Amino acid sequence: MKKFTVLLLLMMLGKAAFSADLGRVTEPVKDVENTITLTGELVFDWLDISQLKRDEAIDYYKGILFDESTVYKYKRKDFRAQYKDHLKDQKYKEHYMLVKNGVKETENENLCGFYYKDNLLISYAIQYKDDLKTVYYYDTYGNLRYVDKFSDNYPNFPYYSKQYRANGSLVSAIYFMSHDMQYMYMSDKSFKGAWYKDKMYDRHAKQVLTRTNW
Repeated sequence: MKKFTVLLLLMMLGKAAFSADLGRVTEPVKDVENTITLTGELVFDWLDISQLKRDEAIDYYKGILFDESTVYKYKRKDFRAQYKDHLKDQKYKEHYMLVKNGVKETENENLCGFYYKDNLLISYAIQYKDDLKTVYYYDTYGNLRYVDKFSDNYPNFPYYSKQYRANGSLVSAIYFMSHDMQYMYMSDKSFKGAWYKDKMYDRHAKQVLTRTNW
């Protein structure tokens, strides 16, 4: 199960969500002493700035993601009651086949599959079009594994998401600057890395991960 969780996290946290393309930065985002520069487009200078500036940026976005309203652990009973209609995907066989055949959208849903070594489907996600601020992740038997909860301004950048396990415990939080740029933190507030397009860099600007689904 731990291996499954790690694989799923690395793939879906690099996804930048289903509808990231729907939003674009239209207003200036508060910068961290010019760490991030906006001149019509976001400039990614993580590799060029000083370590002090990187640390300031990490602390700045951490403060946004983990404020006094952050819930680190919902009561399992309450969390599952809130999502009781989604604990089991009643159409999992249909969704499995759709995803396997490359279908990304139906009349009412956005779909996404997560694969191990490109061909083994290990999980899929559903975003219902009447509730775009929530994404449900299922195993291939239709059992709920994770829930992504997006901030109210989604899909307009910048926004953030917080992911919870089906038992109500926080997994991670991501600040989305744009479709290309995200800052990822784990539930203990530790900085996982800064994504830019298909590459993730750690706090010291060392490349640590790549992704194929950007």
